[in-house]
Amino acid sequence: MDDRSEEREEMLELQGLAVAVEGREILNSIDLKIRSGETHVLFGPNGSGKTTLLMALMGFPRYRVTRGHIIFNGEDITTLPPDGRARLGMGIMFQRPPTVRGVSLQQMVNICSGDDLDVKALADDMNLDMFLDRDVNYGFSGGEIKRSELLQLRAQSPDMVLLDEPESGVDMENLQLVGRAIRKLLQKDLVRKRMKSGLIITHTGYILDYVEADYGHVLCEGSIVCSGNPREQLEGIRSYGFEECATCTR
Repeated sequence: MDDRSEEREEMLELQGLAVAVEGREILNSIDLKIRSGETHVLFGPNGSGKTTLLMALMGFPRYRVTRGHIIFNGEDITTLPPDGRARLGMGIMFQRPPTVRGVSLQQMVNICSGDDLDVKALADDMNLDMFLDRDVNYGFSGGEIKRSELLQLRAQSPDMVLLDEPESGVDMENLQLVGRAIRKLLQKDLVRKRMKSGLIITHTGYILDYVEADYGHVLCEGSIVCSGNPREQLEGIRSYGFEECATCTR
């Protein structure tokens, strides 16, 4: 954990956030602050609202904010559409991204980068150089899809990185590549000059073997019920389950 976190400016702040999907409230009274350079991890059982939170942060219209505010780099973006948030520096890796027929991975990466980029070198680093001429995610394995998503994110280079279960459906070999790519995205080789922030959703916690997180939070039934040391939280979850997290007072 970076002991200079108090000196960093807040990048993302959620103030009493409530989110509904198709008229049903999924999240309620979410308060969260992520400073520049910090990585936070969000644990929670299936159906607790983890993915809903990321989708709402990116502004997808199906996930309607009914109360509260989303503040990004000092600007209220609660009503901003997804493309506006992406331009401001937010990026997301989906748990189950769509297949995009008629658009090659090379074209998608070029769209994401918006400037001169050595796409071949970046793809080679992700072991995806042979996939650049293929349609995005078409016929890709689970690990290849994750690496494709991360290649696009690395091209975009967002300030705030939202990752939805990056280890899901990934074998150990691919998980090492995924972990290395996330570390580069989040500038984990830097300390004082680290500016990229991240919010990582995980159900299993395996990604913490590859990416260090500064803070952890547990989401149960639409509310954050516990915040603290992510390693200690993960040990508690593995030993006692998510039910015990509701009594956590840290």
